Amino acid sequence: MTDDSRPRFPSFWQVQVLGWVSFYTVSMAGSIPRLLSRPAQIIDSTVNFTILFLGSCVLRLACRALLRRSQAWLAFELRAAAWSLAMGAVCALLTGLILLGPAKMNWASQLGNSVQFGFVCFMWCSLYFSIKQWQRSAQERERLLQAETEARDARLRALRYQLNPHFLFNSLNAVSTLILDGEATAANRMLGQIADLLRTSLDDQTLPEVALSRELAFTQQYIAIEQTRLGDRLQIEMSIAPETLDALVPSMLLQPLLENAVRHGIAPLVEGGAIGIESAAHGDRLRLVVRNSGRRVTDGLAGGRSGIGQSNIEERLKTLYGTNHRFTLAWPEAGGCEATVELPFRTGAS
Repeated sequence: MTDDSRPRFPSFWQVQVLGWVSFYTVSMAGSIPRLLSRPAQIIDSTVNFTILFLGSCVLRLACRALLRRSQAWLAFELRAAAWSLAMGAVCALLTGLILLGPAKMNWASQLGNSVQFGFVCFMWCSLYFSIKQWQRSAQERERLLQAETEARDARLRALRYQLNPHFLFNSLNAVSTLILDGEATAANRMLGQIADLLRTSLDDQTLPEVALSRELAFTQQYIAIEQTRLGDRLQIEMSIAPETLDALVPSMLLQPLLENAVRHGIAPLVEGGAIGIESAAHGDRLRLVVRNSGRRVTDGLAGGRSGIGQSNIEERLKTLYGTNHRFTLAWPEAGGCEATVELPFRTGAS
């Protein structure tokens, strides 16, 4: 997760200035009739708010010191109340000295002003604590979300690493078969195709999703390997809707499906067969279908033994989309197997 995706909070001084200016404006607007009859009240109110503003800046130091200690909320509030009363008395004294001077100060009214100013300071401290608590909660949620994302990505990478050895083992077995059959040229060509495919696979290890067009390009590399092995026995029929080419799909989604189709549907047949790859958009859903023309399977469980490939796909789909996907295998009456994947239709731009 990049720094740009983390929550950005306003600075203390932005909130401080905006909050006190808003408080001052609302208070002055509510006292317009009194201010019109006594214009000097404007100066008094302005001095009061200025002193309180400066007092809250000093209180921030005390509040930060309290927050650095692991204390219960009640302990915070009690200590904040003590600091607020002290700061209220200082603010009332400074206001009296500025507006009245030492000779005209009424110490009885000073006590009342101290309590009023102390209450305002206490409300400011409570608001400060609340904002800090909200920021900490938001940061904690962000930290947990980032940890969850990193765990998900690690799981996807592990599942991807599981596919490469599985595919490589099967491919090298095919090369060995070609060599034993005396087809050295085909075996050499197949080794080059395997190297190209693995290079592409390793380049995409960090991408949990890729555009369908990119996935199809990777699939074509795999198909070339299988056609080298099977020759004319393997036919590929593709029906790809142009509007789906930019749709995001899990990387290496189609290769395990094609491998199962070749291994269980086409390779066992002497005459070979065809594999169809289809994509279509249905509203906000992307539908992918991989089918083969193998023999009709009367035992669905027998036809569904796709081992690592199927379980890997199911785990990756669950990790990426939760329950917002569908993955099914079906065995039509006409024969073969049909694998269908439905995903949310999303593009890189969205």
